[in-house]
Amino acid sequence: MAIDKKQVEEIVRAVGGKENIEAATHCVTRLRFALYDESKVDTESLDQNDLVKGQFSSQGQFQVVIGPGLVDKVYDEMIQITGGDRSSKDDVKAVAGKKQNPIQRAIKTLSDIFIPILPAIITAGLLLGINNILTGPGIFFDGKSLVDVYPAWKDLASIINTIASTAFTFLPALIGWAAVKRFGGSPLLGIVLGLILVHPDLLSAYGYADAVNNGTVPTWNLFGWEIEKIGYQGQVLPVLVSAYLLAKMEIFLNKRVHDSIKLLVVAPVTLLITGFLAFTIIGPVTFAIANAITSGLIYVYDSYAALGGLIYGGLYALLVITGMHHTFLAVDVQLIGSQGGTFLWPMLALSNIAQGSAALAMMLVLREKKMRGLAATSSVSAFLGVTEPAIFGVNIRYRYPFIFGMVGSAIGGVLLTMNNVQATSIGVGGVPGFLSIFPNKWGVFFIGMAIVLVVPFVLTVLFGRAKLRKEDRSASNETVYEPKAATSQSASGVTSSTAKTDPNQRTRSAAQVGDEAVNTLEIMAPLTGQAVSLEQVPDPAFAEKQMGEGVAIEPSGNLVVAPFDAQVAHVIKSKHAVILEHASGLQVLIHVGINTVSLKGEGFNMHVEAGEHVKAGQKLLEFDRKVIEDAGYPLITPIIIPDGQDMVERVEVTTGDVTSNQNGVLKVHLKG
Repeated sequence: MAIDKKQVEEIVRAVGGKENIEAATHCVTRLRFALYDESKVDTESLDQNDLVKGQFSSQGQFQVVIGPGLVDKVYDEMIQITGGDRSSKDDVKAVAGKKQNPIQRAIKTLSDIFIPILPAIITAGLLLGINNILTGPGIFFDGKSLVDVYPAWKDLASIINTIASTAFTFLPALIGWAAVKRFGGSPLLGIVLGLILVHPDLLSAYGYADAVNNGTVPTWNLFGWEIEKIGYQGQVLPVLVSAYLLAKMEIFLNKRVHDSIKLLVVAPVTLLITGFLAFTIIGPVTFAIANAITSGLIYVYDSYAALGGLIYGGLYALLVITGMHHTFLAVDVQLIGSQGGTFLWPMLALSNIAQGSAALAMMLVLREKKMRGLAATSSVSAFLGVTEPAIFGVNIRYRYPFIFGMVGSAIGGVLLTMNNVQATSIGVGGVPGFLSIFPNKWGVFFIGMAIVLVVPFVLTVLFGRAKLRKEDRSASNETVYEPKAATSQSASGVTSSTAKTDPNQRTRSAAQVGDEAVNTLEIMAPLTGQAVSLEQVPDPAFAEKQMGEGVAIEPSGNLVVAPFDAQVAHVIKSKHAVILEHASGLQVLIHVGINTVSLKGEGFNMHVEAGEHVKAGQKLLEFDRKVIEDAGYPLITPIIIPDGQDMVERVEVTTGDVTSNQNGVLKVHLKG
């Protein structure tokens, strides 16, 4: 497909001109810019450009969605226009990272460390919740627990507690692995470092306070230097700082020690020096800092409980937008480790529910069927603890549901803090969050849950409908335009794409499909797994259908096959995506994982080449699930019918369990 040079020039002008572009690259779907000044971006001009399917800024990169099969041509033309150098994804990422301030870089670092270990922590939290149900007094029987009344359950509860508490007992090992990997060292050494800090020969950090009071803290005597012989169970700062030192020291030695003796020198020297410093300097200093931070939070919580609940409960959703919420994972873990519970996590759970309730209310406000469907699915996700689809897909877009969600969350936060509601662990947020709460506070937590369900929902519906009535009265003065595409969802769960709508403007539908004959192409599932709507993809370019209609599959295997007889139109250099072309000319993009372009082909094995003809069911590529998951990237795989294909009349999407090349996931109606 030929591109209009003038449209590419408009993109360059819209991002502030070539002088505002510090570095630029592209992936399979979008241009990625590191700009000197993002405030110079003309978003309105980009919206009006036919080449542009969407735009957003993320982690210092400004991204312009073009679509598969076209973005490389746009990039080539842009390089000729600007005369700039070609950059890799890592180049742009590095430049974008430098533009972040120290706080942003610190937040991103914490996020990179804690997100990979979050599944283990959440699993432990859920299991501890089950243990709470079994052992908490007063839940089922007055003053007694379930295991008190039925002793046969006692050992089962004990086993569950052992399994659940392991992740928290050996938390420094998990953090050591993730942190050393993030800082560029060997993850295995990070695990060993974490285990060193919780060695059974050391006094457990949980017993430190009692040992101090009793004067029984064990010590090492290094030539007259008394060092406390304590472990760092449940501590975050000691292992984070030690992991940074270990990684940098390993990198330093690897560059200077000859290959023949690296095995004998690098790891032993690195661990010995880091371990010694961890026990003598890093541990005691960071332990004191962590205790001071904890004491400060506890003081605010004890002295100004209502104010703390109002601020944290109300503003948590804003933290999600900025990414700063990941910082508080470390605070939660620290509070649990040193105090036995955290008062922050319950407010997080209520904030999740509040944003979900506000998104659900938009179903009664919105008129566009596509957005109503998005509101429904994203609200369910928020109720289960994942708020990003609701916040970014619905609430922020319309603003007022986001604000009313924060209002409800703030009221709930005040209630929780004034009644000393705490969580024993970090589990799943949202409705299942009650499992992490101390059982004797469930009643208060459920009242808070009712508040965040009702307040945002009612306020959003009342304000939203009033806003619609006002818009109806001035409808004659509003712009009516011909939409690009839109979606509707039937009761059977099949989604049809006919027009793409702008939520801020009233629209009229494009001509509907009448009796005109159309050819139908059924696209089979290229992977085995669970087919879900695009709204569940954690990437706005896919979730908001900026590139086109489609479906996504949560794969259960590691093999991608051809969903129909086709010619391979394009194989992405990093092997994570492929574009197939049907005999009708229809093109389909299969994109394995999200942001997997950063792996540069690692973990992917492509079995076809561009120009090759393939049969339905033929192997296209294989991927290593462990490599992708260890890198922290989602495996969810979008299958997209890119916009701009004139032969497409409409697209139907079917979700549910699928087996590769046996179940249809897309039905494309082609113009007759």
